[in-house]
Amino acid sequence: MDQEQTTFKRELLAVLPSLRAFAISLIGRHDQADDLVQDTIMKAWAKQEQFEMGTNMKAWLFTILRNELYSKMRKRGREVQDSDGLFTENMAQHPSQYGSLDMQDFKKALEKLPDEQREAIILVGASGFSYEEAAEICGCALGTIKSRVNRARQRLQELLQVSGESDYGPDAVSAPITSRAFAS
Repeated sequence: MDQEQTTFKRELLAVLPSLRAFAISLIGRHDQADDLVQDTIMKAWAKQEQFEMGTNMKAWLFTILRNELYSKMRKRGREVQDSDGLFTENMAQHPSQYGSLDMQDFKKALEKLPDEQREAIILVGASGFSYEEAAEICGCALGTIKSRVNRARQRLQELLQVSGESDYGPDAVSAPITSRAFAS
């Protein structure tokens, strides 16, 4: 082991108590905190060539620990504990062809809008621009953009025969099937 590795190891070991305390404060459970610290140390050791000697080892390790924790939380958020298979047994999915058909209907309705309304609703509704930004892009007044977007929304509702929230999602036949998966 060369001098730089020895220094790295010494600095890493010196931070361990603080690192463990930080992990416990984030997680609250000692066993999971210890696992997180171990994963952090393993990552740090594998990436030690990326650490610049003379900089803040503690800050570097805390950043690795924090990123590792967030990665585990994201992963855990996508996983579902279903040991007995009850959740899987009751799962149902809204058929994807309905979504495709709905999108085709929406595209046809969008094409029927006047150009100014279609442009305004796409800028504000789909592209995420603010009314002010859309007005600047279109070279018109703020009130004009708001009016165009409002008229476009109303016309789309008419063309798609949408009158309220109940018109979205599965139809009356599919709803009972897909809602079983979420019943308590």
